[in-house]
Amino acid sequence: MVGRAAPVLGLGVGLGLYFALHERLWEASMWWDIAFLALVLIPACFALVWLVLPLRTWRGLLPAAIVLGGAATAFHLAGWGTPENFCKLFALTAVGFWFLARFEALSWVVLIAAIVPLVDAYSVFSPRGPTNVIVSEHRDVFTTLSFAFPIPGEADSANLGLPDLLFFALFLAASARFVLRPGVTWILLTASFGATLALAAAWRGGLPALPLLSIGFLVANADLIWQRLRPAEQERHSVETGTRSSRRSDA
Repeated sequence: MVGRAAPVLGLGVGLGLYFALHERLWEASMWWDIAFLALVLIPACFALVWLVLPLRTWRGLLPAAIVLGGAATAFHLAGWGTPENFCKLFALTAVGFWFLARFEALSWVVLIAAIVPLVDAYSVFSPRGPTNVIVSEHRDVFTTLSFAFPIPGEADSANLGLPDLLFFALFLAASARFVLRPGVTWILLTASFGATLALAAAWRGGLPALPLLSIGFLVANADLIWQRLRPAEQERHSVETGTRSSRRSDA
């Protein structure tokens, strides 16, 4: 991790300058803005998560998440948007890493990848869904509980909800812990956010980010997941078969 400190610092400084000066930069059409966000800014921000990936087994993850969450709250109250943004990113990354440590098997991650898109879609599309209600009636709350990607030359931004940050970190850490394809996983997870942004622009409305994020994780590792889960199923089947045979013999 020591060797990654310099890239984290350098990338953090560069992103900090962009976040501070973005309104003074060029103005472009909507689709050029989307291309910049999807191909440059979003990958640059989530490169920070890639760089801190070795910390996924650190014992101090939960206390660090609490401290970073407190710092994000303080920066929000002070009106310092840029440090607030990155405190939220690292806080949710720490929570995602910590949460993964509670998982005992890869099958748990696959189950999460299958369930959370449905929950997220309900939250966004249902009139009673939490995200729908917050975005429609409490826009300021959504802004607070999200990560902002500022648009160059404008005061506006594209936003990702905090759960999206958490599950990005969880899926990426899972790909490393279970010896899948971390590099490919990072690429597809990052690309999924850009794709969701483009689809939302075409849709002219908000879309859930977790469906494509989950698909990105599963597609990047589908064959390895199948190989890892199949032996477990075979072993369980053998144990159950042996148990039934033993019971018949005893009878």
